[in-house]
Amino acid sequence: MERVQAVKGHQGSLEVEIAGITLQNPVMPAAGTFGFGEELAPFIDLNRLGAIVVKTLTLHPTPGNPPPRISETYSGLLNSIGLQNPGVEKFVQVKLPYLRQLKPPLIVNIAGRTISEYAELASRLSGEAGIKALEVNISCPNVKEGGIIFGTVPEMAAQVTAAVKKQTSLPVIVKLTPNVTDITEVAKAVVDAGADALALINTLRGMAIDLETRRPALGNIIGGLSGPAIKPVALYAVWRVARAVKVPIIGMGGIMTAHDVIEFMLAGATAVAVGTASLVNPRALIEIIEGLEDYVAAQGIDDVRELIGAVQI
Repeated sequence: MERVQAVKGHQGSLEVEIAGITLQNPVMPAAGTFGFGEELAPFIDLNRLGAIVVKTLTLHPTPGNPPPRISETYSGLLNSIGLQNPGVEKFVQVKLPYLRQLKPPLIVNIAGRTISEYAELASRLSGEAGIKALEVNISCPNVKEGGIIFGTVPEMAAQVTAAVKKQTSLPVIVKLTPNVTDITEVAKAVVDAGADALALINTLRGMAIDLETRRPALGNIIGGLSGPAIKPVALYAVWRVARAVKVPIIGMGGIMTAHDVIEFMLAGATAVAVGTASLVNPRALIEIIEGLEDYVAAQGIDDVRELIGAVQI
């Protein structure tokens, strides 16, 4: 009984660091599943999060894709929201003042249809107080290249990264798509171009068909698959990329519990982002942090960073 009480009383540090930014714990929301923070404020204490990541911003307001936008799958979710957002100017004027009041570091996710749009977004946001890092979503089609996804071609991914780095002094986190032949090649390319950290994985492309109408279940035909179904794919990607590059990794893809967080950290992630879980349970982020606290205490771990890349092969 004495040993159990001693272990329960143990309080190890959950603090981690991403590109010079200190996080009080390694758990943050994934872009696009958290809105701009205020949406979940009635359900959780936002100040307990490791960081806050807002939904993707584009240069101009974006209406998103036609409905239906969401379709459930086995152990997962297909979505085709289409980066709906109010645009960077309204974000700065209306959303940012609230976010500045919060304790966790703010990471702003950006996306563009051209390299120049990414650069302009980086320049515009870099002068705003309260923003601690930019997360660059390269899972977007380059309209000048016939719709080729930036993140599927290492050279294009590198060009976006370099353009953003040139326009900002903020840490740059590049979010990688899994819809490639070899994710490590893209990871190496963006790190060589100056990426300070990586986030992976974004959603997997997929589709569903409505048997009654014999039409696609999503208005955009295809969508991004997320949720527990993709966790093994995401975990493998993090493990491979962690062995290929030397920058911090934010792991994501199917994280529902503290158990999942620990797996990602053992595979090489420094921090994690939680997405679909928050759509199912608005308190998921806090419950995951509490579960991580319990695990560290039960294991007698002094510093959660001991877990990073500690998987034994």
